[in-house]
Amino acid sequence: MPHNRPLSETYRPTYNAVLAVVTALALSGAGLAQAASLPNKTLVYCSEGSPAGFDPAQYTTGTDFTANTFTVFNRLVEFERGGTKIEPGLAEKWDVSPDGLQYTFHLRHGVKFHSNDIFKPTRDFNADDVLFTFNRMLDPNLPFNKAYKVQFPYFTDLGLDKLIAKVEKSGPYSVRFTLKEVNAPFLQNLAMEFASIQSAEYADALLKANRAPDLNQKPIGTGPFIFKRYTKDATIRFDGNPDYWKPGAVKVGKLIFSITVDPGVRSQKLKRGECQITVYPRPADIESLKSDPNVQLPSKPGFNLGYLAYNVEHKPFDNAQVRRALDMAINKKAIIESVYQGAGQLATNPMPPTQWSYDASIKALPYDPQQAKALLQKAGVKKGTEVTLWAMPVQRSYNPNGKLMAEMIQADWAKVGVKAKIVTYEWGEYIKRAHAGEHDAMLIGWTGDNGDPDNWLGTLLGCDAVHGNNFDRWCYKPFDDRVVKGRETTDQAQRTKLYLEAQKIFAKELPFSPLAHSTTYQPIAKNVVDFKIDPLGYTRFDGVSLK
Repeated sequence: MPHNRPLSETYRPTYNAVLAVVTALALSGAGLAQAASLPNKTLVYCSEGSPAGFDPAQYTTGTDFTANTFTVFNRLVEFERGGTKIEPGLAEKWDVSPDGLQYTFHLRHGVKFHSNDIFKPTRDFNADDVLFTFNRMLDPNLPFNKAYKVQFPYFTDLGLDKLIAKVEKSGPYSVRFTLKEVNAPFLQNLAMEFASIQSAEYADALLKANRAPDLNQKPIGTGPFIFKRYTKDATIRFDGNPDYWKPGAVKVGKLIFSITVDPGVRSQKLKRGECQITVYPRPADIESLKSDPNVQLPSKPGFNLGYLAYNVEHKPFDNAQVRRALDMAINKKAIIESVYQGAGQLATNPMPPTQWSYDASIKALPYDPQQAKALLQKAGVKKGTEVTLWAMPVQRSYNPNGKLMAEMIQADWAKVGVKAKIVTYEWGEYIKRAHAGEHDAMLIGWTGDNGDPDNWLGTLLGCDAVHGNNFDRWCYKPFDDRVVKGRETTDQAQRTKLYLEAQKIFAKELPFSPLAHSTTYQPIAKNVVDFKIDPLGYTRFDGVSLK
């Protein structure tokens, strides 16, 4: 994470003087009077981990997105609260050309960017901000990219770097995207986190001040909450945005993230009233939370998948027979009973049953250690072969206890002659090292981002995603061809046919072992009003109030 240096070390005196005046204006009585119009209430969220940063384009995890995407930023189009339906965001409306290759977005007028201690905008949101946001991901020669070199894993995982031919301004409040081919989930993809709109004016100011990395440390957006400060591994503080363009959507004056890694401690904090919302309770705590008079515990079927990824670039995982053998060696029923404790269902596919195009005919391989041992021997895997097995250090609804799950798989594999060494890292480091392909096998999972099958098959298994969320690093042309064709047609029946074929190929090759889908439980205090469980796995605070 870039070091956040003092202003005096980096800003030119003239620029610093301007900023001092700007800051004084930003903190003037007029600004404070506006803020006073919001309810004088503080919402505390006990989060499960520290974000790696605050630039949504760089990251892929729910921890990061909850801390930046749905607090600080908006997108051109957005998912409705609590659903996967697309609704207008910073674009009031849009047009699609008859050939499906051009999308013209008509932008909202009068939208204000936030201010912070080093920047105050001189204009409203407009087309220049959209151009900067997307050209930053498209053009490596953009001056800002040379000053602050980062990766955009989601953008490339979805193949958008190859799909988008150009983004151009057709007016101060109109932007046109031209695609190289038809892309059925394009609008859904633009509602995703990586497409959060940045301020071009802020980026220019940071570039001139030689502080481009501050885009990731001091975020400026148009969203419902204004970033104030972050104390690593402790707290993130936000103020409600009194100028938010959605009237009435911000219902608390302050929002605080209390970073609390231990799930048992999170539950206790909720019960004691130290926070009003938390996430990922341990299955063992569910009954206790249900019986607490000060707690609500809504739930819904999880749009998620917990799985074990095999790095096919490492032996012996390059052999599909070995992967199938190791899958058969895992007692998944025991894992579901012990790890999910009644809140999990056996997974057989690379997507959940609630996703359209799910192939219900595919069955899990049987638990059969003897057959697994025979297959490993046939594949030339020697008894005592050593591999690393990575255990998630955080709780997720798709995997409430990564350590226990890893230990159970370790014991199962030992019975068939494979010695697994359990490895773990802090969450940000875990993901970073996994993107680099350091693992042999790793526990990971996914909660759907946009309601489209491509978000599972393409994002987790596509060739474009090999250095991103495809932690198997599996690029298999017969599979990938079907996924690519599926996103190139808007006919849902044809797309379904292609995705059913792709799932059958997956079941044969098994680049990862599907383990479980889980029920999502959302613990909140009794005085929380109008909180909605997000099927896409994030925690949103817009629209939430306190009695």
